[in-house]
Amino acid sequence: MLRTSVSRCFQATNTALRSFSSGKDNLPVTRSHEAKKIDVNDILETKSPKVPVNVSSDETMDIGGVPSAHQEARTARIFRPAREATQSPWGNTKLWRIELDNRQRWENPLMGWSGTADPLSNVSMDLKFATKEDAIAFCEKNRWEFDIEEPHERQIKPKNYGQNFAWNRRTRIGTK
Repeated sequence: MLRTSVSRCFQATNTALRSFSSGKDNLPVTRSHEAKKIDVNDILETKSPKVPVNVSSDETMDIGGVPSAHQEARTARIFRPAREATQSPWGNTKLWRIELDNRQRWENPLMGWSGTADPLSNVSMDLKFATKEDAIAFCEKNRWEFDIEEPHERQIKPKNYGQNFAWNRRTRIGTK
């Protein structure tokens, strides 16, 4: 009872708002029992099967809009970033990154802003790769020379402090 009265109230409000906003009283109102059911396959397009594309590292790839003078003779540094010096965990150290060499920069004498004519100066901020081989293949496709910095694996040193509380050791020696 309450549900039907609430739905009738919404329908009346909707009709009143539509006629008030358009200024016409004879707008058609679509009721839910009058709506025609349409099959989903009539709405959706037919799907074509996905075909994998094999791209070898022999093919070169041009990054759009970058002059060839900025693409040739670039040196990329491939590395895995070190952990932050603060007490942060090992996050953001698993992926390999590419950082390009810096080109000439200048300072604006009026505002003091630094500028560059290098369109690839900010590329190194988001180039992240799952493996070292993926980063090497990307550099080869873009005709960049690259240097690889192998990550320094951490050495876990054995701690002796826990032996002070071992159950089978006598930790206090009486002096009396």
